[in-house]
Amino acid sequence: MSAAPQTEAPYVTITADTHAGANLETYRSYLTSKWQSEFDDWRGSYKNPSRKHIGGKKQKNWDSTERFADLEADGVAAEVVFPNTVPPFYDTAFHISRPPEPHQYERWLVGIRAHNRWLADWCAEAPERRAGIGLIHLNDVDDAIEDVKWIAEHGLRGGVLLPQPPDDMKHILPLYAPEYDRLWAAIQDHDLVMNQHAGAGSPDYGDYPAADPLWILETGFFTQRGFKMLILGGVFERFPNLRYILTESGCAWVPETLRRMDMIHAGMKAGMMGEMDYSKSTTLPEPPSFYAKRNCWYGASFPSPKEIEDRHVVGVDRILWGSDYPHYEGTFPYTREALRLTFGDVDPGETRLMLGENAAGLYGFDLEALRPIAERVGVTPAMIREPLDEIPKEATSPMLRRMAFERRKPDSA
Repeated sequence: MSAAPQTEAPYVTITADTHAGANLETYRSYLTSKWQSEFDDWRGSYKNPSRKHIGGKKQKNWDSTERFADLEADGVAAEVVFPNTVPPFYDTAFHISRPPEPHQYERWLVGIRAHNRWLADWCAEAPERRAGIGLIHLNDVDDAIEDVKWIAEHGLRGGVLLPQPPDDMKHILPLYAPEYDRLWAAIQDHDLVMNQHAGAGSPDYGDYPAADPLWILETGFFTQRGFKMLILGGVFERFPNLRYILTESGCAWVPETLRRMDMIHAGMKAGMMGEMDYSKSTTLPEPPSFYAKRNCWYGASFPSPKEIEDRHVVGVDRILWGSDYPHYEGTFPYTREALRLTFGDVDPGETRLMLGENAAGLYGFDLEALRPIAERVGVTPAMIREPLDEIPKEATSPMLRRMAFERRKPDSA
């Protein structure tokens, strides 16, 4: 058979970065009766920290009919689902919250377990199209292992969302601490993906005018620390079958980061870096890049063309595209335009990997089950190759807005 039909067949487009969650009333029904009264007291004093999400947009987090209509209009067949709404007893969404303080832990643990129970039921509505990511805490390793087992047994094949403990939270150990080895073993034994997501790990900047811009400026650095800690801490050396992905942090940073990590590894293995003696230091058997190539993937959500220039260095088979639906910084409802902009000049075979096949391999999607949806939504190589003459002015994605700005011609003198 000729390869031509596959070459021009529609892409099975899987967004490796979406967000969902239940509303508060639904979460209440996933709490045991013991906690419902306390939940009612908490709910009476709770105020939504993001008022702009209240109204027509918030139901996109849980309304399957509206959500699938949006995703298909965007050309998407399936999704990997991170949390979004506020779990019971939390102050804000899980993925941008600092880990719980000791006095918060019991209630927040109840909150994430309610979310996990809801998520398992919600994903079961369309199991071929959703890979839900379960939540865990690191305050207590035994509790985390119990949650890992529950996540695996209840079909959340997106795996676990691994918190990134900030350095200023001394009651939680850093990710390179060997005390977590029992947890890593449980994740590996249950064959779950270990996810991290942008927005975690930042310190408490305090109540200052500089706090918000500093958080935005430095969030990438603190998010990427988990990647470095796990590699340099020997986690992937001790647990070679772990699969780790860092999402919504791009991938352009990877080559230089690994170059520097390999350079440090080589110097320490030689026993000396400048005047610093490392002859008695323990080093990994292999360079950091070895573990990155074997154990790590990158959820390069809404990448620009420049973001994937070094895809062959990073590994075309390691990059997963994402739309970040339904966030304002995501590409919805202009995902088709974003795909044309980023992948128009990319080899279709490579595009096919990054737009869906890598996600299918990592998260266990059945590509054949998704092909009828791909045929219906019609994201084809021909569509992707069509030049994008104008970037929609209404687009809220920073990537699209930045590309529109770069396209502007300077005003005539």
